[in-house]
Amino acid sequence: MVAASLLVGSQPLAPGQLVRALEASLGLRDSAGLAPDAVNIAGLRLVRTLLGLLVGAGLGVGGVLIQAVTRNPVAEPGILGINAGASFVVVLAVSLGGAGSARGQVVLAALGALVATAVILLIGHTTGSTADPARLTLVGVALGAVLSGVVKALELLDPEGFTAMLAWESGSFEQRGMDAVVACAPLVLVGLAAACALSGRLDALALGDELAAALGTNLVLVRVAAVLTIAALVGGATALAGPILFVGLMVPHVVRWTTGPDHRRIIAHCIVLGPALVLAADVIARVVVRPGEMPVGVTTSFIGAPVLIRLVRRSRGVSL
Repeated sequence: MVAASLLVGSQPLAPGQLVRALEASLGLRDSAGLAPDAVNIAGLRLVRTLLGLLVGAGLGVGGVLIQAVTRNPVAEPGILGINAGASFVVVLAVSLGGAGSARGQVVLAALGALVATAVILLIGHTTGSTADPARLTLVGVALGAVLSGVVKALELLDPEGFTAMLAWESGSFEQRGMDAVVACAPLVLVGLAAACALSGRLDALALGDELAAALGTNLVLVRVAAVLTIAALVGGATALAGPILFVGLMVPHVVRWTTGPDHRRIIAHCIVLGPALVLAADVIARVVVRPGEMPVGVTTSFIGAPVLIRLVRRSRGVSL
């Protein structure tokens, strides 16, 4: 999918031409003998490919953590309103005249994801027992609806000021450069490392609070660490591409069908399959309405909605 992302688009490039154009865009050779737009196209596709890798890994692994912490098989950043929380904080900062830089948006998106995750867990938690999956889902949907409504209200109050964010809000890689990749990559990579470190403890959580505590798991510490990791992964991915739905739902379930319940294997596979899915959606988005393109978030929604319906109807797909 990395190769397809670099080669396929409204103006296809041959592999040899792509390699020379990438070398020229990185300053490793001159652009003599290349088509006038080849260097720019190669540079843009390189950025989009890096965006796809980071966003796919962040959302895929973030979905695994959310499902493990909430013990909700259909939990994911979009359904639980975590994407909406990240978007709300960024849009609010923009409306107040801040968050102009990519680095500022990363911090704000991570903060929004953290606050949204914490609110969902606090409100949806049943006193004295494990959080109820149905309650968590309802709380997340309600919170996401409220925050999305506030975001739309802010946009209506200042339509000209939010024109540049329309593509970002639909889940798009447009108008994102290498500065955004450099700003978000450390946050997502740290989140992936933390998720791998937590993977063994997530297996204990799946057994229930009593058994996990009997096995020596510090439930409070694991849940706090998982929430911070979710904020880093989902916040970084949302800052890069806006709210992209269903990736955090589809990828963990597809992986779980083949790997079983071991979270070490699930997270490792999601680090690969998540980017593959997002890159495939981006390639489809480029060519389906050529010479224009659809936002990646629209493509993943077209794919994810039928998958969600199938998961609800398939008992094996909705068990953790």
